[in-house]
Amino acid sequence: MLLLILLICFSPSVLGQLEESQFGDETDSDLADFDLDIAPRRVPRQVKTILSKETKPHIQELSIKTTIISRYAFTAVYCAMLNRHSAATEGVFQFQIPADAYVSNFTMIIGGRVYQSEVRLKEKRVKQENGKSKNKKSGDASPEPEVEVFRMAANIPGRNRAVFLLTYEELLQRRLGRYEHVTSLRPLQLVSRLSLDVTIVDHSPIMDLQVLPLRNGRSSSGASSTAAGPNATKIPANPEPPITTVIKNEKNVCKITFSPNIVQQAKITTNGLLGDFVIRYDVQRDMGIGDIQVLNGHFVHYFAPKDLPVVPKNVVFVIDTSASMLGTKIRQTKDALFTILRDLRPADRFNFISFSNKVKVWQPNRLVPVTPLNVRDAKKFIYTLATTGGTNIDDAIQTGSSLLREYLSSPDASPNSVSLIIFLTDGRPTVGEIQSPAILGNTRSAVQEKFCIFTIGIGNDVDYRLLERMALENCGMMRRIHEDADASAMLKGFYDEIGTPLLSDIRINYTEDAVQYVTQHLFTNYFNGSEIVIAGKLTNQSAESLHVQVTASNSDKSIILETDVPLLHRQIETEKHVKAATAALATGLKAPASGVTQALGGTLDSMAEDFVERLWGFLSVKEGLRSRLRSQTSKEREDHIQQATNLSLTYHFLTPLTNLVVEKPEVLADGTMAPLPTITPAAGEAVLNANELPDDTEDGKPQKPSGKPGSQTSSLGNKIGKAERRPAKKSITISKTSADGDPHFVVEFPLSKLTVCFNINGEPGHVLRLVSDHKYSGVTVNGKLIGAPAPPGSHKQQRTYFSAITIVVDHPKRAYIEVTPKKVILDGQDRLVLPCHSTVTVDSGALSVSIVGRFNVTVTVGGNIIFLILLHHYKNPAPYQRDHLGFYIGHSKGLSPNCHGLLGQFLYEEVGLAQLPAEGDMKPSSILKVKDRSVPVVQKSRRIYSGTQSVDCWFARNNAAKLIDGQYEDYLMSHMFDTGDWPHGTNRV
Repeated sequence: MLLLILLICFSPSVLGQLEESQFGDETDSDLADFDLDIAPRRVPRQVKTILSKETKPHIQELSIKTTIISRYAFTAVYCAMLNRHSAATEGVFQFQIPADAYVSNFTMIIGGRVYQSEVRLKEKRVKQENGKSKNKKSGDASPEPEVEVFRMAANIPGRNRAVFLLTYEELLQRRLGRYEHVTSLRPLQLVSRLSLDVTIVDHSPIMDLQVLPLRNGRSSSGASSTAAGPNATKIPANPEPPITTVIKNEKNVCKITFSPNIVQQAKITTNGLLGDFVIRYDVQRDMGIGDIQVLNGHFVHYFAPKDLPVVPKNVVFVIDTSASMLGTKIRQTKDALFTILRDLRPADRFNFISFSNKVKVWQPNRLVPVTPLNVRDAKKFIYTLATTGGTNIDDAIQTGSSLLREYLSSPDASPNSVSLIIFLTDGRPTVGEIQSPAILGNTRSAVQEKFCIFTIGIGNDVDYRLLERMALENCGMMRRIHEDADASAMLKGFYDEIGTPLLSDIRINYTEDAVQYVTQHLFTNYFNGSEIVIAGKLTNQSAESLHVQVTASNSDKSIILETDVPLLHRQIETEKHVKAATAALATGLKAPASGVTQALGGTLDSMAEDFVERLWGFLSVKEGLRSRLRSQTSKEREDHIQQATNLSLTYHFLTPLTNLVVEKPEVLADGTMAPLPTITPAAGEAVLNANELPDDTEDGKPQKPSGKPGSQTSSLGNKIGKAERRPAKKSITISKTSADGDPHFVVEFPLSKLTVCFNINGEPGHVLRLVSDHKYSGVTVNGKLIGAPAPPGSHKQQRTYFSAITIVVDHPKRAYIEVTPKKVILDGQDRLVLPCHSTVTVDSGALSVSIVGRFNVTVTVGGNIIFLILLHHYKNPAPYQRDHLGFYIGHSKGLSPNCHGLLGQFLYEEVGLAQLPAEGDMKPSSILKVKDRSVPVVQKSRRIYSGTQSVDCWFARNNAAKLIDGQYEDYLMSHMFDTGDWPHGTNRV
């Protein structure tokens, strides 16, 4: 069986909850009946008739949960289907997602077995089913339609259930002063239990919240009207939300729920096409530099200034009047242009061009001011537009560009004005130059980076790739209008987005050398009601502040905004509203329709904890794909493709460069599941031994390793960036020198044939220096403590565990590995995020990491330093238990004799043991001789490797007083990447 690797997935504990809640003991009668969650209301006869006629599997539950944290939305979809028949039946899971969103996980649970997806590099000229199909008709060359349909079909065994789990992510865009989040509710049948939960959490107060009536627009076979923009449909001033909608709004946190029962669904529609559930809102913003949030070494900067004077614009409208525009298209286009003319401002300049076989200019060789007379004449020109002939796109663009260039070089042009072309067509080039590369080259030469081109396509016979590239290469945007959409409203809505420029030539800079991998930070224009979003990575997480400078041009002056952002304060504030998001989600899950909704909440929680980093990855992929389209050379294009591909694989995004592959269950002719094949370890792969322990525990007790052949499955070879994934190597022999559990420290002295142990009673949040050899081998190891209540009857007030361990290497160049119970971050030649449940080996320069899924992580530095990190998870943790890590030194030959740290200081030491005779009432005691110090010790027994081995040791009390150099406080670091030297020199005193 294929073992699939997920970079973002439902955790094993979550999948366990799903299996337990969905595949328990069921009787035939239970399976035969629909689970109608509508008591005590009677089900109307018409609804019963509809359900009885269903031949396809019935959707028992469709649960959709979204967390929007600072405008970055995580959505988890759970769909449970029931096959009531004795024969196997195909179940089809289909769900519309916004085109700007990226799928980040898909999992199926069928017949009690879990089938997890894997994101792979898309191979050229090879068609693979990836579950995500674009809504396109013939002739549509668009790389990104407005909505995409995720579709997966699988056979469901007779009288059995199937569960489909989908997650996707998106960054909400601000248009016309509001964000819009759309959830498609089109299950194609009536659903027994349907629920939608949306949680919005923001650093700033939430304002102007609206839940619109269900928006049908286009059906499931076509694109949603979401892409139409805010004016796609006419919304009343005070719209009524859909029935059963509940809204709870508390300043920075808002919860919206929608849960119609099956009768209420049938009153809306009986075909399951309920429509789009639309939420609009904005956030309160202050004047100044904008909102900057910091989390886990990454930052995001939201910049949306307000109350600025409008910058005058110079606009040329280039309108297609070819024969194909006849009828509704040209009528709606004229209606929109008449409305736009009324919205032009007195300081603006404008002109109109129509084109078919030939190009016609309303006012040749000039742009005219907005006066009543000019507006009247322009309306006459628009009214007389007639459709005929072909489509000469190249000549139309050349003529419009020439008009703007000549005006900008004249003395009448305002120096701080914004210039743009709005180009509209419904077809492909058929007259004059018809080759896209030539048209794009001619356009670049004509524009000369002096103005922007915004393109609009109407209908299905448009070369949308040409329009998108034309806009991207010339600082504009592309918008599509579907054949059956309201072109007048959409065209006017698009103009409203770009019709009010407030700033031009915006440049946003940060402290030099303090940030890296920053997304786009130079912008040609800023339009009223929009938002600029920038994300990046902090090079030094311990820096106190980050200097931010924004420069731009306004209508009559240059603007400079500067401030110093306190990073620690912003980190704390961001962590607070992440906790608020998870708390709000947990509150909404106290009475779920089924236990699986708790699992969905846990999935969103884990994603929200890294939302800034994932937002950065999301923006970086989008930017790489745009840069790919703008590339002028094949090498430049390949570089952008490689960058975007690496990030797509790292964050498990399904993008135009990747495929999502999932194994499908094999169902036999009698309707039952095919038996699982016997799996043996691949060549060179480890079989469990006493030193490799599973991280899963049940009821708070560690599970013992099986040690049986076949207890692990081979991993799938794959490439991520320049690093290669390979099956895990055979296990190594590791020493007893370790820090594990509460934490309990064990130090082995081979030369002295003694083992010493001690405890460190730290505080939650403390970062402890475990190994310090920064000046010599370049290696530093730090561990961060997490707190938990003490067990009942314990003499301790609390327990602490290691929640994260970082290994920093400075030779030959800086790299690091950060390990948590859930993931491993490797920042070497490339930055990789690897899940701890997969089995994989990655070599990256001086560092290599080998993960044995759900057991341990082995880190090798330069071939002669090896650290082993055990992964400890609890399926059903007691209150005093936390998922944590254990740290073991496997091979220390590469560490220097000057090595220090709580463990490192003992690597090259010899100790002696002395017995003190009894004196008076005192019993004989033992003294450990360490350097020139005498340390009282008592004999104890410690269990290591999660309790599978017992070791006798001499225990030093009182937080290892006198045993370790200095005091406990000397080993506290300011942050996880601190490589500062031991404050009292080396361990040689």
